[in-house]
Amino acid sequence: MPPESPIFESTSVKSPAAPIVVQTGASLATVWFSRLLILLLGLSVLFNLALYSAWGQYFAALEPPQETFISGSRTASERIVRITISGTIMPPFTERWLEQIKKAADDDNVKGVLLAVDSPGGLVADSHQIYHALKKLLEKKPIIVQMKRLAASGGYYVAMGAGPKGKIFAEPTTWTGSIGVIMPRYEFGELADKLGIRSAPLKTGEFKDTLSPFQPMSDSEKALWMDILNQSYEQFVTVIDDNRDTLDRDGVVKLATGQVYTARDAQKNGLIDEVGFEEDALKALETQLGGKTYRFVEYQHPVGLFDLLLGQAKAEEINPLSQLLDASTPRAWFHCSGLTPALSR
Repeated sequence: MPPESPIFESTSVKSPAAPIVVQTGASLATVWFSRLLILLLGLSVLFNLALYSAWGQYFAALEPPQETFISGSRTASERIVRITISGTIMPPFTERWLEQIKKAADDDNVKGVLLAVDSPGGLVADSHQIYHALKKLLEKKPIIVQMKRLAASGGYYVAMGAGPKGKIFAEPTTWTGSIGVIMPRYEFGELADKLGIRSAPLKTGEFKDTLSPFQPMSDSEKALWMDILNQSYEQFVTVIDDNRDTLDRDGVVKLATGQVYTARDAQKNGLIDEVGFEEDALKALETQLGGKTYRFVEYQHPVGLFDLLLGQAKAEEINPLSQLLDASTPRAWFHCSGLTPALSR
């Protein structure tokens, strides 16, 4: 038995050695393979995150308001944005302009705004909403105004959003001014008498049916509405006084007769700064920003089915029956005429 002991001991020692070596090699390969898989997984996660971010930015850029290139450097990241207030200032266009103003304010790459105004004015509340949004924008970046064919009443009101230091340019043929408030009202009493129509509303207060087109206004009703209009008028005067260094309050009151001024007369009276075109206003803004080359773009909302339907709705608004039914709805306007505002778009 002693001679067999070494053979037994050799077998017992060597036999487990071979599988140990094989298992160690397999373990190293598995570790490195696992590490490679983890690395690939990490790279895949980073790649997908990058794709997701790019996807989000791409579709965010497609959401209205969309950006349209006008001129300047196509490759420049820093931009000047043109926001155009055109037509009658009223819903749903007010909300779109407010979106454009907010987008310009929130975009760090937007360094300045050219506010193009081509409007006869509009609703008092809507005009002030736009003015208020522009003043908030002005806290972050400069605004210069370019008046086009008509920038009257509410159109002039929103131009005050450029502030005391924001220059106002107007084309040689621009009409502006028309500072004041109007509340259109119609009386159909005589026509109703001929047709045998009588107005007999049930109401809980003296002024609940005020502005009814079927009855003349009482002295107390006139006093009520004139007080309301005068408050809006005083607000209009204050907004101009606060934002035009070329005018004091007495000067504004002197000009606030409701009349329209030509560009030349507006400049002479301090309502605007310079007579010039868009390229002049843009050059002044670029100079104010330091003379760099920018990408000049415009915010736009794509024309959709709503806009096409709205065209028909506007046509229906001038229907006599529609006007009759709507005549008693109180609406105060910063508007340059007593004509139906729908006609101005």
